This record gives sequence, C-alpha cells and structure tokens, in this order.
Amino acid sequence: MNIQALPYIILLGFFYGSTLIASRFSVGQYEPTTYISLRMVIASGAHLLVYWLMSGRRFPKNIELWKRAGLMGAIGTAIPMTAIVSSLQYQSSGVTSLLLTTVPALTVVLAHFSLPDESLSFRKSIGVTLALGGAIMLAISGEDGLPDMAQGSPIGYILVGVAIVFSAIMTIYARKYLKGYDAFDVASIRMLTAGIVLMPFSLLTVGFDMSAVTGEGYFALIYAALVGTFMGLLLSFYVIKKFGATPATMTSYIIPIVAGFGGVVVLGEEFTTTMIVGMVVIVSGIALLQEYGNQPETEETDSVVVKTEPQTS
Repeated sequence: MNIQALPYIILLGFFYGSTLIASRFSVGQYEPTTYISLRMVIASGAHLLVYWLMSGRRFPKNIELWKRAGLMGAIGTAIPMTAIVSSLQYQSSGVTSLLLTTVPALTVVLAHFSLPDESLSFRKSIGVTLALGGAIMLAISGEDGLPDMAQGSPIGYILVGVAIVFSAIMTIYARKYLKGYDAFDVASIRMLTAGIVLMPFSLLTVGFDMSAVTGEGYFALIYAALVGTFMGLLLSFYVIKKFGATPATMTSYIIPIVAGFGGVVVLGEEFTTTMIVGMVVIVSGIALLQEYGNQPETEETDSVVVKTEPQTS
C-alpha cells in the first residue's frame, strides 16, 4: 500500500467511525427512520449542490440507472441504515462497528455462489471463519458496551445482523448490475431514494416529532449527513482514484478503533477485553480477505467500485 494514502485512510476511518458515535448520541432524540430520512435528505441536498456547481457533472437521467440504483437505495441503504441506528438503542457504537466489519466476510460467501469470478479460496475461507467467528463470540458473550445495562439485549445483534445481510446482498447486486455506472451518480440516487422511501414511512408509522431534539442533536444529524455520508463518500472516491481500491478498504480497520474508543471518551461507553479480543479476531479475518496482489494501486476510473467497508450510520 502507498504510504501516502495512510493519512486519507485514517481520516476516512475517522469520518465513518465518528458518524457512528453521532448516531449513537442521536438515538435518544430521534426515531431511527426519522433520523435516517433526514440524514439522507440533507446529504442529497449536498449532492444536488455538487451537480449545480460543477459544470462537467450533470444530474443523471438514465432510466435504467434510476431503476437499479433506486432499488439499491430502497433496499440496500434505507433498510440497513435504519437497522443499524435502531441497534444503537441496545448496544454501543463500538460493538456495532465491530459487527459491521464482518460485512466483507458474508459478501465473500455470497459472491462465491453468485459471481463466477469470485471463488472461495482456502485463504478466504479462513478469513471468513475468523471474521464471523469473532462476531459470534461477541454475540455469545452478550457484550453490549453500555455501562448502564445489566445484561445485553439480543435485539441489537439481530438488527445489525439484518443490516449485514442486506448490505452483503446489495453489494453483490451492485457488482452485477451497477459496475459500469458513475459512482457519484449511483450514490446520489441511492441517498435520494432512501430519503424518499423513509420520509413518508416515518410520517405514517411514528410521526415526525422533533420536540426531544436538542441543539446537540441537530448538530449530530448535520454532522452525520455532511461528514459521515457526503464528505466520507467524496473522500472515498478520491482515495480510490488516486491510490486504488485496496487502500480504500483499509478503513475497515480504522472504524472500530474510532467508534470504540471515541464512544468511551464522548459517550461514556465501555470497551472491554472481550471487545478487544473480538476486534483482533475479526480484523485478522478481514485482512485475509484482502487480495492485495490483484488490486490496482493507481489510475482507478469513476465507475462503481464496490468496497468492502461497512455501511455506517
């Protein structure tokens, strides 16, 4: 890996990890669907601003792109992100980030059965076993990372499991049907679609009560939308184009550290010995899944590159 990419990788990991902390702070003030829909609308507004200000970039009008990216927004963005934010009601941002790091492991398994060029090698099999084994270890231990809960609830793990499954499935979907499209266009449609789907759903199911939201809550929402979603996406594109796809996936190692220890400092969460062991096991497994020798390190295009980093909320 190019050492020049390291500062960008750390910054990107900070963006995503701190967004999980902001989301964990927000769960007491917003309904999850309301929080995600507002976040997607704000991020979509930033995307529209880019289209308006950049003369060389035009808003996508391809009907097929809208159908495919819209489906990914409704199923691969709205559902996982709502599940992730909902899980933060039952466990810390550190635990959630560790579990989300296993998305590449499940993706590799699904790719083996659905993509002809993604066979499950012995090395990948060991990586999958370690990554998923670490997550199972955390689940069996009942670790929640919250000091004020006597016993961890399995609901948080179930919700993250839902997010992992949907994320992995839609990653395979993107590799098959969205690979040739402009990545920024795909992300814009995904965010806009997720906001359009979740906003009326939130209004119909839980209403739109913002009375409990404080100034800090509004700041957390705007931070998650502009830094974790919009700026994180732009920085990710920059890293992929300048340094290659492999360095972009290295953020998977930074996010649990930022979310785990940041949650301790900012929110008073706990980062236990069990969580540290789980992180080492999971990260070791993910490291084995990386195909360093086969990834180009420079001259990436603007077409969709499906990364193996977890979605953050």
